[in-house]
Amino acid sequence: MKAVVIGGGVFGSLIARELTKYDLEVTLIEKNLDVGWGVTKANSAIVHAGYDDPPESVRAQFCASGNAMYEDLSKELDFDFKRIGSFVVAFNDEELKELERLLKQGEENGVPGLTILERDEVLSMEPNLNPEVKYALYAPTAGITEPWMVAIAAVENAVQNGLKLVLGESVVGFEKVNGRVRKIHTSKGEYEADIVINCAGLHADEIAKLAGAEYVPLHPRKGEYILLDKKLQGLVKRVIFPTPTKVSKGILVLPTVDGGILLGPTAEDLPEEMKDRPITTREGLEKVREFTKKLVPSLDFSLVVKTFSGLRPESPQKDFFIKVSETVKNFVNVMATRSPGLTAAPAVAKYVVEELIQEKMRIPLEKKKDFKPERKRIVHYSELPLEEWRREIERDPRAGRLVCFCNEVTEKEIVEAIRRGARTLDGIKFRTRAMFGRCQGGFCMARILKILERELGVDMSEIRMKSENSWVVNGKVRE
Repeated sequence: MKAVVIGGGVFGSLIARELTKYDLEVTLIEKNLDVGWGVTKANSAIVHAGYDDPPESVRAQFCASGNAMYEDLSKELDFDFKRIGSFVVAFNDEELKELERLLKQGEENGVPGLTILERDEVLSMEPNLNPEVKYALYAPTAGITEPWMVAIAAVENAVQNGLKLVLGESVVGFEKVNGRVRKIHTSKGEYEADIVINCAGLHADEIAKLAGAEYVPLHPRKGEYILLDKKLQGLVKRVIFPTPTKVSKGILVLPTVDGGILLGPTAEDLPEEMKDRPITTREGLEKVREFTKKLVPSLDFSLVVKTFSGLRPESPQKDFFIKVSETVKNFVNVMATRSPGLTAAPAVAKYVVEELIQEKMRIPLEKKKDFKPERKRIVHYSELPLEEWRREIERDPRAGRLVCFCNEVTEKEIVEAIRRGARTLDGIKFRTRAMFGRCQGGFCMARILKILERELGVDMSEIRMKSENSWVVNGKVRE
């Protein structure tokens, strides 16, 4: 029995891992040169509590349950997850009514611990908030993580358990027999399939169309962000939401897992042809500045590290579309996974494998006896006690050679990232946080290029930043 997952974002990665718990041949096909680089890469990194989703929605079905799974998942896969809680703040009695509605909705959705706090308690917990705040809905179960690392960790663990990972190949067609997909054609090859799971993010509607399956039309909703330096660590301790509107949850202020402060996102609906163009604009970033200053007046924009934007898939029904196709009997759609997609993904992965494949499609799967549930992260040596770090340097001097000074990343960490599959500068960046700091690679990129060149045995001109077209060095460095 052969299962093929299309798309290596957080949904595809977790579903692929879930499938490797069973006696199946599992293949994950990702068009980019690494996993977690689409919708997963650029979002707010929030594990939502679950009060924002209408109780009758598919989103509500999976949000609170997905949130509850993150504690154990982060321990098994050894990625950062911090349950820091969130505030939705209100500045007047009209906004208080919306907090009361969200509280009631959250309780219907099974979200634990929700409560509305008054001004003094809010400011005692978050003293840097605008002192004009009157109320806040407190959700203690909300958390933060690194979405790309959830995908990377899930795939690393799945590969340990037999996953075949295919990178840099786009799906271009399907062969069907008696209403079932039997072969998937990519830009470079073909793959047999008994089960197909479509997790292609913003392009999932196009994949479903190719297969002749049902779909909902998707368009990109752009969010622009500003990342502030770790010097502001502690400015806020929780995720700070404004009172939401019908368009979005609002422009937020939140800490990142490694100590920065993230501001955003905006919410701008774009035409379908903009699915691969996550650009920033002066107007969008100015809006982020203006709205976040109302929440936290002391924000210091002289400490901007970078600006960026992300695209998430939006659909007319504004809800997930997770179904077995009626027309292509072995094809599962996991699409329109807008917010709270990151939060819902672990619960959706279990649902797809246990309910849709085994119950709905009536495909019996037998669990492996030797599934290995744990994966260990790359050791970040500067976080070790000094004596332990000294012993590691004695064993391997590369553990003492700092390459990225902003985030204190050593040569040994970069070599380990390459050993685990990094083939590009971004592959190193998202596995180690090198080039993620204050200088954004200005100091360390050249050194990382040399390490990649040495370890991969290729000329520097063959190394890419991210995609096949993102060359860094034009022309051969050595003959």
